[in-house]
Amino acid sequence: MDALLYSQQGIEMPYSPIRYSKVKLPLFASAASSKHSCSPVGACCLFPMGLRSSKNMLQSSKRSLINEVSGRAKYKVTNVYERHAQETVIEEAAERSELNVPMKVSPGQAFPLGASEMENGINFAIFSQHATAVMLCLSLPGRRLDSAAVELTLDPQMNRTGDIWHIFVEDLPRHGVLYGYRIDGPREWKQGHRFDSSVVLIDPYAKLVEGRRFFGDSKDKMSKFLGTYDFTSLPFDWGENYKFPSIPEKDLVIYEMNVRSFTADESSGLDPDIRGSYLGVIEKIPHLLELGINAVELLPVFEFDELEFQRRPNPRDHMINTWGYSTINFFAPMSRYASSGGGSIAASREFKEMVKALHAAGIEVILDVVYNHTNEADDKNPYTTSFRGIDNKVYYMVDFNNNGQLLNFSGCGNTLNCNHPVVMELILGSLRHWVTEYHVDGFRFDLASVLCRGMDGSPLNAPPIIKAIAKDATLSRCKIIAEPWDCGGLYLVGKFPNWDKWAEWNGKYRDDIRRFIKVNKRKPYHSVNFVIAHDGFTLNDLVSYNIKHNEANGEGGKDGSNDNLSWNCGFEGETTDANVKALRSRQMKNFHMALMISQGIPMMLMGDEYGHTRYGNNNSYGHDTAINHFQWRLLGSGRSNQFRFFSEMIKFRQKHSVFRKENFLSENDVTWHEDNWDNYESKFLAFTLHDNLGGDIYMAFNAHDYFLRAIIPSPPQKRRWFRVVDTNLESPDDFVPEGVPGIERTYNIAPYSSILLEAKP
Repeated sequence: MDALLYSQQGIEMPYSPIRYSKVKLPLFASAASSKHSCSPVGACCLFPMGLRSSKNMLQSSKRSLINEVSGRAKYKVTNVYERHAQETVIEEAAERSELNVPMKVSPGQAFPLGASEMENGINFAIFSQHATAVMLCLSLPGRRLDSAAVELTLDPQMNRTGDIWHIFVEDLPRHGVLYGYRIDGPREWKQGHRFDSSVVLIDPYAKLVEGRRFFGDSKDKMSKFLGTYDFTSLPFDWGENYKFPSIPEKDLVIYEMNVRSFTADESSGLDPDIRGSYLGVIEKIPHLLELGINAVELLPVFEFDELEFQRRPNPRDHMINTWGYSTINFFAPMSRYASSGGGSIAASREFKEMVKALHAAGIEVILDVVYNHTNEADDKNPYTTSFRGIDNKVYYMVDFNNNGQLLNFSGCGNTLNCNHPVVMELILGSLRHWVTEYHVDGFRFDLASVLCRGMDGSPLNAPPIIKAIAKDATLSRCKIIAEPWDCGGLYLVGKFPNWDKWAEWNGKYRDDIRRFIKVNKRKPYHSVNFVIAHDGFTLNDLVSYNIKHNEANGEGGKDGSNDNLSWNCGFEGETTDANVKALRSRQMKNFHMALMISQGIPMMLMGDEYGHTRYGNNNSYGHDTAINHFQWRLLGSGRSNQFRFFSEMIKFRQKHSVFRKENFLSENDVTWHEDNWDNYESKFLAFTLHDNLGGDIYMAFNAHDYFLRAIIPSPPQKRRWFRVVDTNLESPDDFVPEGVPGIERTYNIAPYSSILLEAKP
């Protein structure tokens, strides 16, 4: 490591005008001559920061600094990212700060982890069990991420408590400081270590992260990321009448969406400065209310590097990670979702403004969180930014029977060691932070089966982290949803360890519904039902493509699922054939109606309300284009009829409690008129849901390619049947909220269509 070395005893110790170490005597002065006293908690070190930026003072400072070390030390210059000439670094140091007081440090304290404000300064604390050397790197306000920085070497005898390294820096600015760590330790790869002291690492407990300011800016694709903090802003004003929506699980209708893609397209009509931002979501809340949903599930909003694919030549180096399943830090909101390139502090404030506005509209906020892996990839092409360089052996699962290679149950090269006590506390702390600081209502855990594995990767019957989340005083009040599988084959749908709290993405529901239209305290709402999610075909593509078309991804069609249970309705892809288009429209309405009348929590995908297409790409994670961006102009085109049907169906569900049962259906709740479950050739389904007040609902689905005359059961006493839905009819007759009377004893149901009848006086 480059350093300016200086020692009063002839022993070389790290020191430079822009870097200093903890020593027993203040630098540039003897203990007797210094007017600054040391902190009572331990020895301190003083660093004169009162250098002004005028030309004369600059030259004077340069001469003074050179004379101070001349003849007494080896002179080397440290830079956080690259080596600069001696003269340049001294000049940058002289220009850096307007502070006219020395910088003073002391041992500090081990908790809390991260950067925390204390009286007269900032405390920094980081965990690393196996580190042998830790250095705090500071870049003061106004400096670039890649500019020279102050570096503080932590003394393991004075700055370490157990496995926590810590230091207190007095009179450090309360905001605008960028910080990271250089950490060294054992280099035994087979023992699971990946230390590399040349890399400046992000603090896992950093509450804010700074990097490039504009999403997808390829001119800045090699930008670095560092932690930062803000202890000067006033507490966010949630408002006197603010309250959480607190919607019961059984009443939820979830809308899965991507913050950026929702408004990034020019067709959003928004000012370019807020397209693709948290503030952009606020502008489109009226659309969400018109649709009728009451919860948004946001694709990952933790800080991630969308240009990670472009850092080296590879088949995906043309892509931009727009989904965000590649977490850099678990506490910081994605800074490039701030408006106008505002950065991390603006992102934090605007995220809260978004949550506040959604809550005011009665819409809950659920975050899609990725605690199964991070952005640091595998051992073949590692991208070290934090955990790998801090303590790889602790933070990741390592296969000690295979030369210490990383285990990969996530499909992304690494697997977070979720049930290690240290990692477990990191996850819990992160989740609590999003609830208490940002007021989110719940979480959907990506590849949650990883959280059910032990430190060696073996499945656990009672995973500590799963139980801890379910029992936590803060988190147990939230919506907690698992994606109950991982890429290592641990498929736990219907048997996820839940402590009667965890809900599950119901993959079996998805597959069964697609196939057809082609005991404990568990409740119906513990099933999150979906036909479509972000990964896979959109609803439009499900009825338009028989096979995936992922050529644009650059992986030769090897990525994405090959088993989509889709049907193109007679023609592959886009077509002008009116009959094919009409059939596809019916099928999309059939899927949506089936979803909305099912017991459990329905979830739909952003864009399905107008028939968004990705042109057959079922793995579109890397396209920051119209493939993923919501196309607002289509809401005003002929596809507006589909939006109307989707909206009316959601609102009909919300008005009828028979679809939102607290408990599973009993024999008194439902009558099956066609229940030939064992006959795989059967393509007709009909049943009546009974309402205690007589408002029964009859539904039938005909997946045959011919008309079917269904016998309609008698309505309850003093009631008659009204047709609300017939997906074979043109809009607005396909959905009539008040219902159409005159239903006879039979109903001729068209091919590939469904009906819904309501019993009314």
